[in-house]
Amino acid sequence: MENNTKVTEFLLLGLTNDPGLQLPLFMIFLLIYTITMIGNLGLILLIFLDFRLHTPMYFFLGNLSLVDFCYSSAVTPKVMTGLLIGNKVISYNDCAAQMFFFVAFASVENYLLASMAYDRYAAVCKPLHYATTMTTSMCACLSIGSYVCGFLNASIHTGDTFSLSFCRSNIVHHFFCEIPAVMVLSCSDRHVSELVLFYVVSFNIFLALLVISISYILIFITIFKMHSSAGYGKAVSTCASHFTAVSIFYGTVIFMYLLPSSSHSMDTDPIASVFYTMIIPMLNPLVYSLRNKEVKSAFTKIFQVAK
Repeated sequence: MENNTKVTEFLLLGLTNDPGLQLPLFMIFLLIYTITMIGNLGLILLIFLDFRLHTPMYFFLGNLSLVDFCYSSAVTPKVMTGLLIGNKVISYNDCAAQMFFFVAFASVENYLLASMAYDRYAAVCKPLHYATTMTTSMCACLSIGSYVCGFLNASIHTGDTFSLSFCRSNIVHHFFCEIPAVMVLSCSDRHVSELVLFYVVSFNIFLALLVISISYILIFITIFKMHSSAGYGKAVSTCASHFTAVSIFYGTVIFMYLLPSSSHSMDTDPIASVFYTMIIPMLNPLVYSLRNKEVKSAFTKIFQVAK
């Protein structure tokens, strides 16, 4: 990537300039990141060790946990460093790298959520054909396709953002190198770049949401046809956690990337970003797995063996 800018580093303003809040926020984010690491890496290890969890659903959950760990790690350690020692400066290349990996893994999660919805559709609506539908090759294709789309998306946005010239302010009103927060600093015409960002993000989000919506509409239609209150309750219970995580994830992403730049606030944008950079990666292992009887059983078995 050619450096066409006079700016060699950026200053991340972070979440607060109040010295009294620096240490409490550091402790909170350290706790969040620790739970994120233990939850996601622990789930990956659990799925790997227990053969009962070698199914398509847990294959996608394992990938989701890996992605959550990676895109949280692209942001959170730098935030904690800034809070602890006050070093909020990030080099031009490090900023580009942080943006690339965050966008890549967040985009992968976008498509993994859609793949998981399709998997649940196949399990509920086509149970007799589930084994022939969600084959190993199908799961691999959906997973690899998610990663390819994610890294291609990151290449487009990072390349487009850092092809702009930055020759005025280098102060990023954010706690990490978020695309809109960096793009607004450009002293060149960014109209085309903003359009590229809007349309590409719109395509990615609405394609995934379309798959998720259709999948769950068909799931509920199938459940209603069963005339079983137990089946209805199970479906609602199964989907509630997914809908919660999807709502938070897509709600904050739409707020950050699809609303007009004039509607963004320098104060509210970083707070909204905390949800999908730190909170969602921490919650996903809980809402998707720890309430699951199979995961609890596998954890108990591994713990007993370890003893």
